[in-house]
Amino acid sequence: MELSERQIKILAWLKQAGGQLSSQELTDAFHVSVQTIRKDLNELSDRGLVQRVHGGIRLPFHNRNLSFQTRQVINLDAKRRIGQTVAALLPEGATIFLGIGTTPQQVAAALIDHPGLQVITNNLNAAMALCHNPKIETLLTGGRIRPSDQDLMGEDATRFLRRFQVNYGIFGIGGLGPEGELMDFSPEESHLSRAIIENSDLRILVADSSKYLRKAPVRTATLSDTDLFVTDQITPELASLAEAAGIELRV
Repeated sequence: MELSERQIKILAWLKQAGGQLSSQELTDAFHVSVQTIRKDLNELSDRGLVQRVHGGIRLPFHNRNLSFQTRQVINLDAKRRIGQTVAALLPEGATIFLGIGTTPQQVAAALIDHPGLQVITNNLNAAMALCHNPKIETLLTGGRIRPSDQDLMGEDATRFLRRFQVNYGIFGIGGLGPEGELMDFSPEESHLSRAIIENSDLRILVADSSKYLRKAPVRTATLSDTDLFVTDQITPELASLAEAAGIELRV
């Protein structure tokens, strides 16, 4: 289920307001009833995107990611567009990494008609999607399966990625900090993303705009460690971060 336009605006305003808003502010700003705002806030809270507090909401303190099922449906159209944009960049015969998460999964889904690639991944859903294209050779890492995230993790997975030097490394993040910090939810996730960053000729970050200012506890890298950031919406803040990092920003 996609977020409504009003819910997207609520999240954007919440971040701009320093992480906390009252229900009355929201009711006045959107000219809707208290019941309507309460329904929006309850839905956002159920998805783990906000935390309900007395009289309003605040940004949650995340030390773990949202459920995989929730991430699969949040901003799905945006993730599909990101996937299609990245798929169009990949020339026939290229070698690529595909990292964990639902946005790299949408990159894989967009490769259904690609003329030919070699893909190395620990993303089980990406590997299953790529099975539908016989022109793509897919190499799947070993490692420990995370049922909650439908991927392979651990030292075996990281070591496997480090055996390659690929043309394009495509990866997502748990959160993007105000200074361009790329954040993940566990050291294992961070190690895998670092392996992609360090063993790719061109590094492509894929993340929808909801990741901006989203908290995650492990610092993996910075925007300057990437070459291209593909997202669904360019805000002035993101444009400034990309310029400071010296990377290309693409919608």
